[in-house]
Amino acid sequence: MNLVNQFLKGLRAALPAEELDELNIAHGATQEDIDTLKSQYPDCPESLIRLLENIDGTYWRKYGDKEITVCILGSDVEEGRYPYYLLSTKEMLQSSKQEEDMSYLLEYEEDEEAVDPKINPEGLLPGKYIHFSDCMNNGGTSRLYIDFNPSDLGVKGQIIRFLHDPDEYAVIANSFDAYLQMLIDGEFIYLSEDED
Repeated sequence: MNLVNQFLKGLRAALPAEELDELNIAHGATQEDIDTLKSQYPDCPESLIRLLENIDGTYWRKYGDKEITVCILGSDVEEGRYPYYLLSTKEMLQSSKQEEDMSYLLEYEEDEEAVDPKINPEGLLPGKYIHFSDCMNNGGTSRLYIDFNPSDLGVKGQIIRFLHDPDEYAVIANSFDAYLQMLIDGEFIYLSEDED
């Protein structure tokens, strides 16, 4: 079983029934959107393409006459318990056009650790990253990126997590494959309901 199928199988088993019903409405991206993503980002990971071929976004995403909002991803925030949406292919293409400036964090010594040394201090430049996920707080608290322009210490294709207040950019996985494996290994803890 390939990694994306393994991820989707585990995800569907972990989702609460109501959210699984919503997710079952979703379908994959159009071939045209996939081709556009591949042409603009030739280094786009095959596992992200495969995921989008199955689910083209879960963030207030309209499929036919129904709209779904299902968090299917996670990160390291709150010990892995904080959920994230998958952006659609079109949303990724649109939101990855802006420069993500980190210089304000590098100007002050006390913020030295706010930007992981594996991340290029020039920031996330247009065409050099894919913003693929927003957190459950509409992306206001945290966002996830695939970075194709790392520092000398980083790896092309590494996964960056932005966290707001205090602002911080950290590398949480060396690749999208490693990121999906992290979620599988964490047993989709971000989908479990707190019992307190």
